[in-house]
Amino acid sequence: MKKLINLTLALTLLSGFCMAQQSVSELVRSMSAQHPRLLLLKGEETLVNQQVKKHTEWNNVHQAILAECDKLVNEKTLERIQTGKRLLSVSRECLRRVFQLSYAYRTTGDQKYLKRAESEMLAVSGFTDWNPSHFLDVAEMTLGVAIGYDWLHDKLPEESRLKIRQAIREKGIDPSYDKKYNGFLSSDNNWNQVCNAGMVFGVLAIAEHEPDLAEKTIARALESLPKAVKPAYHPDGAYPEGFGYWEYGTSFNVLLVSVLEKALGSDFGLSQSSGFLKTADFFQNLVGPTGLAHNWGDSGLKNGLSPAMFWFAVKNDDPTLLWSQRNMMSSKNVRFVGNRLLPAMLIWGAKTDLEKVKAPVHKVWIGQGPSPVALMRTSWTDPNAIFVGVKAGSPSVSHAHMDIGSFVIDVQGERWASDFGMQDYNSLETKGVDLWNRAQNSQRWEVFRLNNFAHNTLTFDGQLQNVKGYAKIDTRSHDEAQPAVTMDISQIYKDQVAEAKRGIAIQDQKYVVVRDEIKTLDKPVKMRWNLLTAAEVKIIDGKTVELTKNGKKMLLKFETKAKIEIKIWPTTPTHDYDAANPDTQFVGFEVEIPASSSESFNAYFTTDGKVKPARALTTWNVK
Repeated sequence: MKKLINLTLALTLLSGFCMAQQSVSELVRSMSAQHPRLLLLKGEETLVNQQVKKHTEWNNVHQAILAECDKLVNEKTLERIQTGKRLLSVSRECLRRVFQLSYAYRTTGDQKYLKRAESEMLAVSGFTDWNPSHFLDVAEMTLGVAIGYDWLHDKLPEESRLKIRQAIREKGIDPSYDKKYNGFLSSDNNWNQVCNAGMVFGVLAIAEHEPDLAEKTIARALESLPKAVKPAYHPDGAYPEGFGYWEYGTSFNVLLVSVLEKALGSDFGLSQSSGFLKTADFFQNLVGPTGLAHNWGDSGLKNGLSPAMFWFAVKNDDPTLLWSQRNMMSSKNVRFVGNRLLPAMLIWGAKTDLEKVKAPVHKVWIGQGPSPVALMRTSWTDPNAIFVGVKAGSPSVSHAHMDIGSFVIDVQGERWASDFGMQDYNSLETKGVDLWNRAQNSQRWEVFRLNNFAHNTLTFDGQLQNVKGYAKIDTRSHDEAQPAVTMDISQIYKDQVAEAKRGIAIQDQKYVVVRDEIKTLDKPVKMRWNLLTAAEVKIIDGKTVELTKNGKKMLLKFETKAKIEIKIWPTTPTHDYDAANPDTQFVGFEVEIPASSSESFNAYFTTDGKVKPARALTTWNVK
C-alpha cells in the first residue's frame, strides 16, 4: 500500500511538472519579441518617474542613483580580477553598475548612461569566462548583463548586441548545463535561488534567439527551485540562513518570481509556496530599535534598504512591512547606491503610497523551521525600547553556527548582548581552513566565532554543541505585554546532560530574564554561562555585574541556589586565521553541578535592579 501511495505521489508530481513544461513552452512561444521584457516593460518607467516626483523619499533614492551613475561614467570598466576562488565581487559590481546605469537611461534618456552601460557589458563579455567553478559569480554576472541587454536592446548597435548575447549564452547559460558546475540545481540553500534566477534572466533576455534553451532552462528552474524554497520558508517564513542570507536568497527568489510574472504572465505558483509570503515579517522583526539585526549565523549586523520588501508589501497588501524601510529612505546617512538591486525597489514600489506606511501592530514574531527564532520588543516607535532575539535550530543548517539558545538584547538604544556574526570566508579559505565541512569534529568548529564558546549560550565540560541536535521554540506567551518563549535544547547537549531548557521573557515591559533549567546525568558537569558584550564590564559582587556603554548602564544579576563564580574572559582569537574581535569581551559564570541533580539559573538584564524572581519554566504563562 505504501509503495502504491509513493508511486501515486510520484506520478502526481511528474504530471504537475509536465504540465508546467507544457505551460512554459506555450508562454515562451507566445511571448512578445519586444524589448524590454524584464521587470519593467516599455513605457512603465513613466510610473516610476511619477512616483519620484510625488514622494521625497523616492526622489532621494532616484537622485542617489543618478549621482552615482554620473560618477560611474568616468570610472574604468571592470576587469577580471579574482579574489581567491571567487570572481563574485566583480560580478556583483557589474550587476550594480549595469542595473543602475540602465535605470538612469530609461528614466532620463541621457545617452551617457546608455554608452557607459554598453561599455561595461562589452568589457565583461570579453572576459575569458565568468568563473563557473563558483557558480554564484556566473549567476550574478548573467543577471546584470541580461538586464542591460534587455533594457537597452533597441538602442544598442547590432554588433554589441551580438557580443553580449553570445556572452550570455556561452559564459552564462551553457556552463549551467555542465555537471561540474550545476550542483545548485539540487541545493537547498541560497545557491539554488540565486543561480536559477540568473539563468532565467539570461534566457528570457535572449529568448527570441534561443527559444528552446529558454523553455528548457525555465522548466528546469521550476523543477529545481522548490528544493530550496520549501525548507527555506516552511512553515512560518523563518529563513534558515539568517538575516544576511535572507536578503541574498530571498531577493533573488523575488527577482525570479517577478521576472516570470512580467515576461510570461505567470510565476507558476512559486510565490504561493508555504511560508514564502510570510517571510517579510521575519526579516522586519529581526532588526532591533538600535537598527542592528539579530545577526545569528553567517550574517552581517547592519540593516539596509531591501528592494524585496517593497515587493512583499504589495503582494501582501501590507504597507507596515515598509516601516523601517521608509525611515531609512528618509535618512541622509544611508548610502543607497551600494545596493546592487536598488532600481528594483523603485520598480516594485512604484504604486506604493508611502503615506500609508504605519508601524506594525504586533511586537512578537515566532517562526519554526530549520532555524526557529523568537523576536520580541516593547515598541516599534521608541528608540529606547527593549528588543530580544533568541535562536533555536541546529548547527547542521547551512551557514549556521553553534549558537542554539543564544540571544541578543537591545535596551536604551544600545546592544548589550551581542553576536559576532560571520567572518569573511576568503580570510579562512586562504589559510586552508576546512570551512564548509559541518561534521561534528570538522575544522569549521575550531573557528573562534563559530562554536558555542563564543555565543550567548551554555557549554558543558568545554564540549561543543551536538551538530545533529535540534531545538524548536516549544512554547510562547500570547500576551504581548509579557512576551516569553521556552525551548528544550537537550538534544544540543546529548550525552553531556540529561536535560537543558532555556526560557527568555520581557517582564513588565521593564527588564529581560533568561532562565536555564539543567538536569545532569550520572556524572557531575562544569557549566559555563556565557555573554558576549561590547560594553565595559565590572563585577560588583558574587551575583551582580555592571555593564556600561556610551554613558548608559545595565545590571546583569544572577539568581540561583548553586555556587557560581562570575568571570570575565577575553575575546582574543585562538588561531592565526581567526578575525580580531576588538572592544568586546565575554562575561558570565562557571558552576559545578553534581551528578544526577537539577539546578536552575536566572539572569536578569535590568536598568534599575528591580526584578521579580523568575519561577520554573513550567509555570510561565506560555502555551
